[in-house]
Amino acid sequence: MPHTDIPGTGAASAPRLRWWTELPLILLVYGFYTAGRLVARGDVSGAVDNGLSILRIEKALYLNAEHPLNRLFTREPWIGVPADFWYASLHYLVTPVILVWLFRSRTVRYRAARTWLMTSTLIGLVGFTLLPTCPPRLLDASHGFVDTMAQYSSYGWWGGAASAPRGMGEMTNQYAAMPSLHVGWALWCGVMLWRHGGTRLAKAAGVAYPLITTIVVMGTANHYFLDAVAGAAVMGVGLLLAPAVTRTSDRVRARFVPAVAPVPAASSAAGSSIVSAGCQTSAGERIPRQRESRLGAGAEPGASPKDAGDGAPAAAR
Repeated sequence: MPHTDIPGTGAASAPRLRWWTELPLILLVYGFYTAGRLVARGDVSGAVDNGLSILRIEKALYLNAEHPLNRLFTREPWIGVPADFWYASLHYLVTPVILVWLFRSRTVRYRAARTWLMTSTLIGLVGFTLLPTCPPRLLDASHGFVDTMAQYSSYGWWGGAASAPRGMGEMTNQYAAMPSLHVGWALWCGVMLWRHGGTRLAKAAGVAYPLITTIVVMGTANHYFLDAVAGAAVMGVGLLLAPAVTRTSDRVRARFVPAVAPVPAASSAAGSSIVSAGCQTSAGERIPRQRESRLGAGAEPGASPKDAGDGAPAAAR
């Protein structure tokens, strides 16, 4: 008999997820993400020193792509303005859309993807706390960077202080640059589109989205190249840890959430057919031309079982 996956058994035994339990969980993790960016401000002078150290390392390794990209974005508004919109919006739009798409497609796939994303995000918060970093746009002008968000603020909803809406720039931690979760989340989205998109267009978007995001975060002077590398590394660590997080979650659930009792199977007398003494078919399975052990609809009382069949002698059947 060919093998078929049975929901609730084997590898497919993951708990069934509901949107009314998933939404609070996602909002909780996002709340930690936002709070972590607000709380882990660190020392401003230390953040500036960290930013300059990253810049020096990049120059020593000939990785300094931020300056030419930033000059291009500053000089060409037709590039800089869309890039600012890309940075200020897609990070918060594309990721939830892909989460919802995965949730509606297949629970097991969604659960693994969601756990990967959340684990990596929490690791990123550790990075914000331990290594506050001044982004290129907040360095002294002598270092050659221009804040394109401030330059083109009249085109969007953001103010000159940050990508947050006007008047709310001071409520964000502008030194939470290392690692770049803009790049990390975009990489996660790209992997999901590549693996599960199913079309060439989806796969092309899966490649283009993280690459363009990496260019945007550098061209707008919001991140260094090494911030982007760190964002990808955080996603890699989160991917490795996600299975352990899932197993731990399952153990906690099994310990504290009462299991649902299985529905009792129908009695063997009512749910199986007797072939001969001590031999039964599987529940619900019937052999052609076989009658139940009970009296058939047309059998006369007192007739023997072999005569309660189709009227033919037992030897002929």
